[in-house]
Amino acid sequence: MKKSILFILAMAAFLGCQSNKSEQTTSTANSDFATVVDDYYEQRLKLFPLEATQQGDNRYNDQLPNDISQAFLNETKTFYSNTLDKLKGFDREKLSDEDKISYDILKREMELQLEQYPFHQEEMPFNQFTGNTLGFGQLGSGESAQPFKTVKDYDDWLKRVSAFAVWGDTAIGTFRQGVATGRVLPKSLVVKMIPQMTDLVVSDPTKSLFYGPINKLPATFSAADKERLTTAYKKAITEQIVPTYRKLGTFLKDEYLPKARTTSGIDAIPQGSELYTYLVRTWTTTNDTPEQIHQIGLKEVARIRGEMEKVKTQVGFKGTLNEFFTHLKTDKKFYPYKKPKDVLDAFNSILAKIEPNLKKYFTTTPKSKFEVRQTEKFREASASAEYNQASADGSRPGIFYVPIPDATKFNITSGMESLFLHEAIPGHHYQISLQQENTSLPKFRRFAWYGAYGEGWALYCESLGKELGLYTDPYQYMGALGDEMHRAIRLVVDTGIHTQHMTREQAIKYMMDNEPIAEQGAVAEIERYMAIPGQALSYKIGALKIRELRSKYEQQLGDKFSLAAFHDEFLKDGCMPLDVLERKMDAWAEKQK
Repeated sequence: MKKSILFILAMAAFLGCQSNKSEQTTSTANSDFATVVDDYYEQRLKLFPLEATQQGDNRYNDQLPNDISQAFLNETKTFYSNTLDKLKGFDREKLSDEDKISYDILKREMELQLEQYPFHQEEMPFNQFTGNTLGFGQLGSGESAQPFKTVKDYDDWLKRVSAFAVWGDTAIGTFRQGVATGRVLPKSLVVKMIPQMTDLVVSDPTKSLFYGPINKLPATFSAADKERLTTAYKKAITEQIVPTYRKLGTFLKDEYLPKARTTSGIDAIPQGSELYTYLVRTWTTTNDTPEQIHQIGLKEVARIRGEMEKVKTQVGFKGTLNEFFTHLKTDKKFYPYKKPKDVLDAFNSILAKIEPNLKKYFTTTPKSKFEVRQTEKFREASASAEYNQASADGSRPGIFYVPIPDATKFNITSGMESLFLHEAIPGHHYQISLQQENTSLPKFRRFAWYGAYGEGWALYCESLGKELGLYTDPYQYMGALGDEMHRAIRLVVDTGIHTQHMTREQAIKYMMDNEPIAEQGAVAEIERYMAIPGQALSYKIGALKIRELRSKYEQQLGDKFSLAAFHDEFLKDGCMPLDVLERKMDAWAEKQK
């Protein structure tokens, strides 16, 4: 008996020792892993300093990488390879649950990034929707993420200006390389890019968008600093910024436009089909094929048309659905606004309406402030409504930008309530702010973005309208259905353009046949899908997954299901690929049981 007790005690001590060793091993693994992910984040900010600026990290505000140069591409490729090698040195099973999520996200990200290089996307370095040419204008206007509060801030921007001139020359070189290899943009996009360049060419530097920061020089600056900076900014505008935009505009008009392609889809360029499949995986974070997504889109379009028919009947309209669309676009009663302030006030009133109900469905809400603003004039003509995230430290609010080129042409049936839920609250503002404010997350996750998660969440939020006290007006509900239809149409036309030779004109017609959108709006949307293949798929694919998970847990948990708890759990760990998300949410549902 004594021997047995001694044996048990000895075994217990041995197992305890092994357990301690195991805990120490796990602890060491987690500590080493934290170092790797922190190093990844820091190295990434050095490579992509504009991301740092957007996040309110001002350490690299004087830098603008030549991100389309071969040297930069080689550097990023090495960076991704090295990070992946470090990750492979860890036993995933020895990591904590939270670190397993980080591991899965980062491994997938590095593998995907390393797949991009053979496609040579740098040979189409910008278009009318994305690229340094637009982002540089926003930053330099003094109305965006680039701070202009201290003398150093002003000097930092001047250094970025010098780098922009180098980037502009490289862009022309890579465009020429694309012409040589057959990787060129569609003509219909290039035509829109040219005025974006020429509109920023001015003879008087004080009339330049980039003179904005000088118009707002802080009173605390010394007279000498004010004089020096004013002179330096005039010189930078005249000798660097204006010549760069003039050079780009002339190149696009005289040399590139005649060689641009007449086709619409990315499958028309070398390796285009493979590139599109890659972009679909990147944007949707799924392995769904373009054809599967196309079929989902067709089914959703049919379903939503049925809902629209019900609204048409409810309001007593006697014609066809397409005639109803025309009525919504043309009846003067749907255009009540006289000036931009009227539109902005209407959006702010939506927030007042939903605030009492937000508390029922969201326990955790962001600390970051929020504003509705009119989109800046220089980019308003081709811009969509959008959300610009708050800075992580709360010094800059989250901004919902609304383009209002002409307030008298702003239609109230365009889905104002659903647009607010998507772009503002509880859509992008809640999701991005809560993610940034969660300091327990590794930094690479605090500032991560996955369209299927982020845009999926924002589109899912549109479906909360009735629960939040909106869509009581059938025309606003019709607007919400129009917005949902818009995302369903994207599944059909994005895949159609890039894999089924659907032309720009056919895609525009399909869109106008299935939603109450003006031709100008349809053109801008379709050209966006041509310019950024696959991006538009992420919204609906993500929203369908979130709704699927919510329905699954409602059935599984019954009375134990709390919508507020579901929303909190969904948002608390930030953006992640959909497969990683589902594993995390399934584990949460098990604990609720």
